Amino acid sequence: MPAPTEFLQFVDQNADAFIQRLSDAVAIPSISGDASHRKDVFKMADWLNDQLKAVGVETQLVDLGKHIMDDEELQLPPAILGRIGNDPKKKTVLLYGHFDVQPANKSDGWDTDPFTLVVHPTNGQLIGRGSSDDKGPILGWLNVLQYHFQTGKELPVNLKMCFEGMEESGSEGLDDLVKREGSGNGGWFDGVDCVCISDNYWLNTRTPALTYGLRGLTYFKLTVSGPSRDLHSGVFGRTVHEPMTDLIHLMGQLVSPTGKILIPGVDEMVPPPTEEEKAIYSGLDYSIQDIQDAAGAAIALSDDKVNVLMGRMRYPSLSLHGIEGAFSGVGAKTVIPAKVSGKFSIRLVPPQTPDAVNPLVIAYLQSEFAKLNSKNKLHIEDLHGGKPWVADHKHWNFEAAKRATEAVYKQSPDLTREGGSIPVTLTFAETLGVNVLLLPMGRGDDGAHSTNEKLDRSNFIEGTKLLGTYLYELASV
Repeated sequence: MPAPTEFLQFVDQNADAFIQRLSDAVAIPSISGDASHRKDVFKMADWLNDQLKAVGVETQLVDLGKHIMDDEELQLPPAILGRIGNDPKKKTVLLYGHFDVQPANKSDGWDTDPFTLVVHPTNGQLIGRGSSDDKGPILGWLNVLQYHFQTGKELPVNLKMCFEGMEESGSEGLDDLVKREGSGNGGWFDGVDCVCISDNYWLNTRTPALTYGLRGLTYFKLTVSGPSRDLHSGVFGRTVHEPMTDLIHLMGQLVSPTGKILIPGVDEMVPPPTEEEKAIYSGLDYSIQDIQDAAGAAIALSDDKVNVLMGRMRYPSLSLHGIEGAFSGVGAKTVIPAKVSGKFSIRLVPPQTPDAVNPLVIAYLQSEFAKLNSKNKLHIEDLHGGKPWVADHKHWNFEAAKRATEAVYKQSPDLTREGGSIPVTLTFAETLGVNVLLLPMGRGDDGAHSTNEKLDRSNFIEGTKLLGTYLYELASV
């Protein structure tokens, strides 16, 4: 059934208020990967919980326990479980999102304070950390609920919700919660017919998309240590094994400049694509110019669109992320660091899993380190990971989303697999035994995880209409 015209008008009429609410959310620096901001993640949970209750959602904050991060024991932020409606004649949809964000500092290269939402004066972009990933989409659902609450109109479906504050740090504690509450013994997720996640992006800036696949992830931290303290390079240079030299060598043995993973057996796990699969990628509305525009430079690995798309969606990738413990300030400092750590991750695709890939990574690193004959010590940590996921894009859940997209945007969506990872996606699919849909709000150039992250005003407002229309279309499939 089509969404009520009154709903679409309500969204337009309340657009400024919705943007102000997004501004309030962005102002909370809920960085899950930084212990000093853990209190802000809790603050964000409380804020979102209050917002949900204000529009009629029954909620509970669930304690997920504790975890160790950077050798410190921390309390995990709570998950928010919500529900509204229990009509047995209606479908029941589970909504998932996350309210934590990636780190951000103005010194990273932001044009504005990352935790102050800025509305661009000419193009209307909503600039701020979390605007697109994932506070904007969560608030899109809140906007839909506000319409039904204020008008007293029933939702066309029953809703259950699961919002977490650790997605950017591996969704610690969430898998156990989903399995416990989806066990079929009266748990919170019992009776769910399908799942909708809005935590991804269009492939480009023009064409809406529905996503039916995600890469998985495994994330490592390597630490090389030697001397008991930092040393003077003029005194100790070429007299001792230097941790930084060993670490840089190891990091350089992981991936080639063209993206080939150098760890034996990792790339080889993935079968080659069929001609039919290549044809799917060839038909997507995407060009080399799109990826270069999104990256801000002409640096694509290939001029072949199909190869580039498969590199993003159906092949694994290994990326180097950073080094801790090394001098990084301005000026010159001739120090030999006593201990340095390097971080890298591998994005996984079926049939790869962390359990299958991690032993290959660890054995390779140990072997390469042994070849150095270094007297330094190597410590390898597996920080977090998740399995890849692929869904049936012909399911009625996707059909409803396709109809909703055509109703709001007047065009058919691209069907995509995405390069990012949302570990809980597969957990929902396997535990609940239902179809999971990724219904993106943002565009391919939003810059999630990067500087100047933004959400276009039109995507926030029209995306809110899309989320609401999807619920109405679900009622008639």
